[in-house]
Amino acid sequence: MFKTKRTQCLYQALLFIVIVFFLIVSGSSQNVVADTEEVYKNIEVFSEVLRKIEKNYVEGTDAKALIYGAIKGMVETLDPHSSFITAEDYKELMIETKGSFPGVGIVITVKDKVLTVVSPIEGTPAYEAGMKAGDQIIMIGDKSTKDISIREAVKLIRGPKGTKVKLTVRRKGVEKPIDFVITRDVIPIKSVRSFSLPSDLGYIRISNFQSNTGEDLAKALKKMDKDKELEGLILDLRNNPGGLLSQAVKVADAFLDSGLIVSIKSRDQREQKSVAHKATKSRKYPMIVLVNEGSASASEIVAGALQDNKRALILGTTTFGKGSVQTLFPLSDGSGLRLTTALYYTPSGSSIQASGIEPDIRVAFVPPTEKPAAKERSVIRERDLEGHLENDVPEQEEEKKSEDVPDERTDIQQRIANDNQLSRAIQILQSWNIFSTIESRQGAE
Repeated sequence: MFKTKRTQCLYQALLFIVIVFFLIVSGSSQNVVADTEEVYKNIEVFSEVLRKIEKNYVEGTDAKALIYGAIKGMVETLDPHSSFITAEDYKELMIETKGSFPGVGIVITVKDKVLTVVSPIEGTPAYEAGMKAGDQIIMIGDKSTKDISIREAVKLIRGPKGTKVKLTVRRKGVEKPIDFVITRDVIPIKSVRSFSLPSDLGYIRISNFQSNTGEDLAKALKKMDKDKELEGLILDLRNNPGGLLSQAVKVADAFLDSGLIVSIKSRDQREQKSVAHKATKSRKYPMIVLVNEGSASASEIVAGALQDNKRALILGTTTFGKGSVQTLFPLSDGSGLRLTTALYYTPSGSSIQASGIEPDIRVAFVPPTEKPAAKERSVIRERDLEGHLENDVPEQEEEKKSEDVPDERTDIQQRIANDNQLSRAIQILQSWNIFSTIESRQGAE
């Protein structure tokens, strides 16, 4: 009797969730009544299947686990970025935006149904071990990753500091799988790093957009302004997988005095705009933004805003192309729903969904220690993800070369020598300042 009542409650809860979910993604309100009737018909089929499983399946079943599995499958049919998150995973997700978490330090996605590395996070155990963008993780320990979800993979990869995890990967151009035995550590996601370059140039690296990114950027700029008068700035967004939209807006706003930063359009075509504000300190120096295939989402918002407002030149290769906005809905039992709710557009009105930000100056990264034949490596963009949202803009030619960012702990001169993109950006800014000086002298004559 108790089990029957519990199952009935779960039926009712599922019905409520499905109807609410359907109304969120349904069309105009004129069709709500007819659509709801259709939902009731289909939910009866689901209930029938659930009853058959509980009564006839060879082993005992947990009704809650079955329903959670059904919800998860329903959401995952939408697009690669929508997902149902259990209460335990929801808590972990909240931790990720606070600045640190235990693990090895990789950003992962599912490409062609295979768990794949988008990019290793600089300075982390995975980065130091030699994992690379495009690596396909086929085993975590002794467990196959076939049909594994990202959240399940995260749970297996993470663990207490000092413990080890073995990741077996397939890598393009390497015949046999590679085993990485990595010691877990607390991964401090220091969002903003900065240092000075020759010729009074500044360098700021943003590795992701978390809750304190805007504040950390303001501190870095204040320190640079205090140390010297900058003649130019390089903003490095390479391998930045994104993060909080609000922080991307703050970063772009720090370099703009006016103009549109980003507009967001939901399904009903309601538009939300974020605009720049007059800065307390004018920053008129020239800027170059470095991007690559690992620059996604929030980093593309910043690059697009600075490019369209003619505030900075974009140097590198085409970005990832994730132009969708995910909203996180907390649910009553502590779980959560991450749902794609809108698309964002650059100030020029362009959607970069599945196409990416095109650089003004195309420069592919050339690894200094690799032979030319080894330069090409598989890269991942939004368009490669199964079920990605399409854009009506023609696809751009895809750049296939790797652009890993060198270890930031190396000497600055060595870093410049080993990073042709950074070196090219410095040369452009130096030339920019020379020509500006010549123009100002000619104007004074």
